Amino acid sequence: MEPRLSLVTLGVADVARSRAFYEALGFKAGSASQESVTFLDAGGVVVSLYGRSSLAEDAGIADSMPAFSGITLAHNARSEAEVDAVLAEAVAAGGTLIKPGGKAFWGGYIGYFADPDGHLWEVAHNPYFKLGSDGRIELDMGTTDPT
Repeated sequence: MEPRLSLVTLGVADVARSRAFYEALGFKAGSASQESVTFLDAGGVVVSLYGRSSLAEDAGIADSMPAFSGITLAHNARSEAEVDAVLAEAVAAGGTLIKPGGKAFWGGYIGYFADPDGHLWEVAHNPYFKLGSDGRIELDMGTTDPT
């Protein structure tokens, strides 16, 4: 398998409501979007919004009540002030502030919000990550010797 993430699909209760939320945060919907599914450009990865029950049916599993899934989506910011601004923007768009921005034990600054369906987003400033001009993390891909 080629190591890459192409698309993240979020099961949502109301595709139109979720699309409006993400568009209020600046995401742009692609032309392939329809009433039942939305495809949002997320800088090299696509975020898809699809009906929660339809997604469960497609996967062949029972739909269950939303709960912590052990997964968060993340947006890395260039500064602590930008973390706070993004959290405020998410709340203004209809999200729920889960954890206000604050110092993290590892030296960064993080906060969390939930989208209208409870999907968690971490907003972080990590002083150890270099962000490119496009906002993407530029990982040091130097070789490591496991021996």
